[in-house]
Amino acid sequence: MTRPSTPLTDVPLTADLVRGALDLERTDRGLLPHRLPAWARARVPDEQLAMAESQPSGVRLALRTPARVLELDVLPTKRVYVGAPPRPDGVHELVLDGRVVASATATGGRALRIDLSTGRFERVEGPVATLRFEDLPAGPKDLELWLPHDETTELVALRADAPVAPVPPDDRPTWLHHGSSISHGSNAATPTGTWPALAARAAGVELVNLGFGGGALLDPFVARTISRTPADLLSVKLGINVVNADLVRRRAFGPAVHGFLDTIRDGHPDTPLLLVSPLLCPLHEDTPGPLLPDAAAFAEGRVAFTAAGDAGDPSRLTLRRVREDLAQVVADRVSGPDGDPALAYLDGRELYGEADSGELPLPDGVHPDAATHRLVGERFARLALGPDGLLRGSHRTP
Repeated sequence: MTRPSTPLTDVPLTADLVRGALDLERTDRGLLPHRLPAWARARVPDEQLAMAESQPSGVRLALRTPARVLELDVLPTKRVYVGAPPRPDGVHELVLDGRVVASATATGGRALRIDLSTGRFERVEGPVATLRFEDLPAGPKDLELWLPHDETTELVALRADAPVAPVPPDDRPTWLHHGSSISHGSNAATPTGTWPALAARAAGVELVNLGFGGGALLDPFVARTISRTPADLLSVKLGINVVNADLVRRRAFGPAVHGFLDTIRDGHPDTPLLLVSPLLCPLHEDTPGPLLPDAAAFAEGRVAFTAAGDAGDPSRLTLRRVREDLAQVVADRVSGPDGDPALAYLDGRELYGEADSGELPLPDGVHPDAATHRLVGERFARLALGPDGLLRGSHRTP
């Protein structure tokens, strides 16, 4: 017997349905989630960070509903890298009781053409797409609809065959994390498969992901954003972008990290805070940036990179030097005159190190694949977010 269909009704897209975003921009079509607030976006100096912060890594709709059918209209922005293989479409995942029960991709949408050789960004308009999730379990339930971690997604309309309400806040601690493209989720297959999403789920914490592809560059407005955002647990993963952008010399790096942490501490003086150094990246362990596209690989239809800095220049940053300096920054702050007992350090090679690189090499030389995201997420959940972890051990709160 065929179950009669129930007409779908519009559900207002309101801020209380959205988790993980710091701002919702009202557009002429709907809502555009942002991971930086408007005042910080006004300080963004380049198209790369503007793109990255608008990609909703960790952003999801939290819906309480008995609905059997949901539809979401979205306007995606697809990245097209000139000379590189086509990128896969971003994935939307529907989660029930901690398990992905459905997924969908949005076709059409805008295209953002990026020429890595010139840094030029060109936008081409496209149509809205409709995602449909049906045959959902009967009865009241709490659903999370995770937006693509690597595809800017404008929310145009939401429809359901039953009333929809926001999921009320619970007592889980909020973990805010800032980092680079690896924290953003680069090369993860799905939004729930990024290492921060996996770590948050394993540890039972609420995620706010401020990982920005190419954008962990010690920008003061990012530190101020962290300072002003409510959170119970904080982590900051720094170093790889400063090296591969060849942004500063070693003399400036340590003081800049101190300043970044000082700003965070203005708003979070006692919140547990973990400073994480870079994962192993053989390209940059002993060779400074800049990081450049590997032209030969691109000609073969592969994405790969090469480090182009002068390894003999002691003033230039490498990952080994970055780890030394970050460890020293934490040691100085913990034992210094002001003290900071709520600050800790984690060497990123404990998340992905030399032994791991032999078994799970970085496909493009920089970014981990889906399996490595799982590995890093599991280890971070244990080392940092677990009951005896660096952020939640017996000497810490919450």
